[in-house]
Amino acid sequence: MFLPRIVSDVFLFWLPALIVGGPRQEKGQGLVEYALVLVLVAVVVIAILTVLGPQIGNVFSRITCGLSSTC
Repeated sequence: MFLPRIVSDVFLFWLPALIVGGPRQEKGQGLVEYALVLVLVAVVVIAILTVLGPQIGNVFSRITCGLSSTC
């Protein structure tokens, strides 16, 4: 599956590099790295919401039915 590879790349390569703050060769390089991490996090969140979306909707529907007198 493609998603775990992205997650492992983020946690094993990009995040330690950002935390340690290795040598910078260009000033714009840091901004690009932050943008890449942000995009990867967004992709992971979208994938998780796509998979769990219907289940989350059912939970909110049950809560709404429990609070209202008409279901």
